[in-house]
Amino acid sequence: MMQNPPDHEGRHQIAEEQPPYGRLLGIRIVSADPDRVEAELTVAPELGNRNGVMHGGAIIGFADNMGGTATFINLAEGKSTTTIESKTNFFRAIEVGSTIKAVCEPLHKGRKTMVWQTRILREDGKLAAIVTQTQMIL
Repeated sequence: MMQNPPDHEGRHQIAEEQPPYGRLLGIRIVSADPDRVEAELTVAPELGNRNGVMHGGAIIGFADNMGGTATFINLAEGKSTTTIESKTNFFRAIEVGSTIKAVCEPLHKGRKTMVWQTRILREDGKLAAIVTQTQMIL
């Protein structure tokens, strides 16, 4: 018998308790519901590349953390998750020092996998990247 995912309070607690990598990036969860997780991140100089913009790997890391968080708040107690596929499209550069937003929503929520799409939005509201990832439920 499969247990139910965490209740509203439990989801928010899980979302707020980011893993060490999420804390290193500076991710701040804004809202967390089963079908939408939003977060902010201020781009520290350490997340920049040689051109003074956010490194693509840091963008991917932000989005991957969001997909993991979104999956985790949908899991029954005792279950876990891991990313098994990820695809990124970059549209615009993100300047170091700016505050960006991630919006993560499901494309598929199944028993064995979940597929999430995370939109990374610049401070001016323009789309900087879209990351689509598949999370396997363990």
